[in-house]
Amino acid sequence: MIQAGLIGTPLGHSASAAYFAQHHPDCRYRAHEMASLEGLRQWVEEERLDGFNVTIPYKRAIIKHLDAVDDTARRIGAVNCVRVQRTEGRTILTGYNTDYQAFAETLQPMLQPWHRKALVLGTGGAAQAVSYALQKLGIDHTFVSRTPETHPNAIGYDQLPSLLLPTNHSTLQPTIIINATPVGMWPNTEETPMPDMQGIGPQHLCYDLIYNPEKTRWLHEAAQRGATTCNGTAMLHRQADLSLARWRV
Repeated sequence: MIQAGLIGTPLGHSASAAYFAQHHPDCRYRAHEMASLEGLRQWVEEERLDGFNVTIPYKRAIIKHLDAVDDTARRIGAVNCVRVQRTEGRTILTGYNTDYQAFAETLQPMLQPWHRKALVLGTGGAAQAVSYALQKLGIDHTFVSRTPETHPNAIGYDQLPSLLLPTNHSTLQPTIIINATPVGMWPNTEETPMPDMQGIGPQHLCYDLIYNPEKTRWLHEAAQRGATTCNGTAMLHRQADLSLARWRV
């Protein structure tokens, strides 16, 4: 029996434990809210874990608490999967990123020839994984941030309306938009990362990493304007499967 879990805060929205219970009964998986990472190793030892997932707000902060980080996760700058190994009386924590592969695999089947540029809403750990996946897929992209002055390759949310207005240079217009922020997640379901949806139309692919609720306000409004929409459920499931493969090694 694989012993695994999830850390982050808050975790009331998480469907990870239910997914493992239904699809991987050989894995005992429990969510554990942590106010900080100070008790991380104690929790790992008390639960005798083989591995665990990491979510908001610790995907970047956890790196300094690990013994090793694989090359891909280091390039991304975020970890969502940790493998626990015990050898010669030591407990070794190694970080990986399964988010980027899960996102790439679930995005790729929806891509059309006109999906050449993207906007990534947010600059946190999930956004960095999305960025890495887009690079691998050869899709040019720009981050959208509340503090664009502190992030390279970022614009402010106030620039979105003019950027999305139809122009004669359609190849320059971003037609993929990914919400990599928690805005709109349960229980704050009335919130949206894009209050102004002008410019969104049938040419757009709107992908929300949120899966609870199943259709956020943002996805609902995008669908009303004819856009192709996708929530984060398939990505959640795929990254979980990839994580379990790491823990089973």
